[in-house]
Amino acid sequence: MRRRDLLRAAGPLGLAGLSGCVGMFETQSAAQSRFTTVEDRKEKVYYPTHIDGMTMVGMGGQGRYKVGLMYSLPHAFWTITGRNLNLARVGEDATAHLMATIWDTKTKTVLPTSRIDATILKGGEEVDSTKMWPMLSQNMGYHFGDNVQLDGSGTYTAELSLSPMQARRMGELQGAFGDQTTMEVEFEHSREELGNLSLEQLPDKQGDPGAIEPMDMKMPIAQVPERGDMPNVLGRGVSGDADFVAFAPDESPHFVPDGQSYLAVSPRTPYNRYPLPFMSLSAKLTRNGNAVFDDILRSALDPELGYHYGAAVESVESGDSLTVTVDAPPQVSRHEGYETAFVKMPKMQMSV
Repeated sequence: MRRRDLLRAAGPLGLAGLSGCVGMFETQSAAQSRFTTVEDRKEKVYYPTHIDGMTMVGMGGQGRYKVGLMYSLPHAFWTITGRNLNLARVGEDATAHLMATIWDTKTKTVLPTSRIDATILKGGEEVDSTKMWPMLSQNMGYHFGDNVQLDGSGTYTAELSLSPMQARRMGELQGAFGDQTTMEVEFEHSREELGNLSLEQLPDKQGDPGAIEPMDMKMPIAQVPERGDMPNVLGRGVSGDADFVAFAPDESPHFVPDGQSYLAVSPRTPYNRYPLPFMSLSAKLTRNGNAVFDDILRSALDPELGYHYGAAVESVESGDSLTVTVDAPPQVSRHEGYETAFVKMPKMQMSV
């Protein structure tokens, strides 16, 4: 199916409007004059109304950084500030939805860089620029994206400026990715190719609990290990439809003082095990009624453990009580199917 027209949407959407607020989200299509998101959506992960086709347009790299650049037809998405969602409009002049995935060439680990500034050039002249949003979609997982304007078919260059990674780097990532980096990706844009990208409707699944499976994009995708593959699992919690796995690896990372333990929590989406970056988490570890740890958990990335949040503690013992509090939900933009989840996230209690 060819989809040529742009998704139209209205502005801010607060938490109170998450369920049943369907009239705001509308799309125009050459094949279908009007359709909306799922009615009476729950605050959970659900199958979206459709799957947007996309195509890889180019790759680039600098040092250990590698980037894959893709695009699809323009579409709306939800940004988040604190706990307030906002539906990002598609501009009148938007041509494509540009997406980038960044990974480490050595470990094939997808990197949760906090910011990418993109400048789009054609014939050496700037045609558009944007701050690409960190995003979460069901078929791509964690990536960066935004709607951009392209000036007709032809050869383009995307200049990508990556900010230093804020998460602690562990294992083989230690000491890397702490500097500002710029990469260039040359790509060909064809209006005909873009206009012929598929749009798969999901009439029998839309709104049901579940998620589209990850696409085979011939490049790494950000996923965390299965719960059974995590070391020394302490407990599991669920909040805002996200799974949380608490663990304490036997071998502590380099920044943990001798004799202490590393207390860590791995939040992930249900179904696809995508990491949930840019959260604010804190934990309280109680033993015999007394708090032995009560502080924030800092974001970290390890090729074996995935993206998680952790802190050094004196010790973790059987019988301890662990309370995990989400001080701020993941500050990552969402595509349809994720926008109602991972927002209202009550604290969790686990028994070690």
